[in-house]
Amino acid sequence: MLSFLAAQALKMHCHENLVNYFSCGIILVGFGHLVHHKKAQTAYGRHMPLSQTAKMVPARLAWFLQEMPALLIPLVLMLTSAKTSSVGKYLLLTTFCLHYFQRTFVYSFLTRGQPFPLGVMVAGGFFCLINGLLQGHYLLHCAHFDEEWSFGCRYKMGLMMFYVGMAVNIQSDYILRNLRKPKEVVYKIPAGGLFEYVSGANYLGEIVEWFGYAVATWSLPTLSFAVFSLCFIGPRAHYHHRFYQEKFKEYPRFRKALIPFIF
Repeated sequence: MLSFLAAQALKMHCHENLVNYFSCGIILVGFGHLVHHKKAQTAYGRHMPLSQTAKMVPARLAWFLQEMPALLIPLVLMLTSAKTSSVGKYLLLTTFCLHYFQRTFVYSFLTRGQPFPLGVMVAGGFFCLINGLLQGHYLLHCAHFDEEWSFGCRYKMGLMMFYVGMAVNIQSDYILRNLRKPKEVVYKIPAGGLFEYVSGANYLGEIVEWFGYAVATWSLPTLSFAVFSLCFIGPRAHYHHRFYQEKFKEYPRFRKALIPFIF
C-alpha cells in the first residue's frame, strides 16, 4: 500500500475526478451513517451493549492503530513527492497532521476508555487511511493557492477556528479523562470548560476544527470531511446528552447536547 502511494505521489498528477468522487462518497457515507444510526449509536464506549461478544482491543492500542493511518499517509506523500504545493503542505502539516499527531501520540496513550470492538477499530482505521490519502493528495497536488492566499480572511478565519476547536477538544478530553481514577469504570457529570453549556464539548471542539480546516482550504475534499465529522459525532453528542439525563436526575437542565443554548 505504501509503495503504491509513493508511486502515485511521484507522478505529480492531480487525480481530480477521483478526488471529487471520494469527496462526494465521504459526504454520502456521512449522511448514510446519520440515517442508519438514528436510533442507536456505534457500539463502543458507553453505547456498547452489555451482551457484546465481539473481540475487543484495549482502548489505547485501538485508538493508536485507528488514528495512525491519517497521520502516516500524508507524511509519506510529502516525503516521496519531488514537488508539492508549499501552501498546501503548510496547511496539511499545521491542521490535519497536527490533529492526528495529537490523537495518535498523545490522546491514545492517555485515554482511560473502555476496550474497542475489533470491527469498529478496523472500520475507523480504514476511513482514516482513505481520508488521509484524499486530504494529502488534494492539498499537495491539486489545490491551487496563490501567494495572497495566506493574507486572505478565509485563511485566517479558518485557522483561528481550527486552533480554537482543537483547544476546546483537548481541554474537554482532559476534563473527561480526569473524571475517574485509573481502572475506574463509572460515569460522572463533566463540569468545566464548555461542558458547562453542552454535553458533547469534546465533539463540538472537533467539529469546529474541521469546519475551520474546510474554511482555510476552501475545497470540496476538506468540506466533505467536515460534513462527515458533523454527521458522525454530532449524533453521538445527542446520545451522550440523553445518557446523562437518564442516568443523573440532577443533570443540569439548561445544558444542551452540542450547540450552546440551541441544541
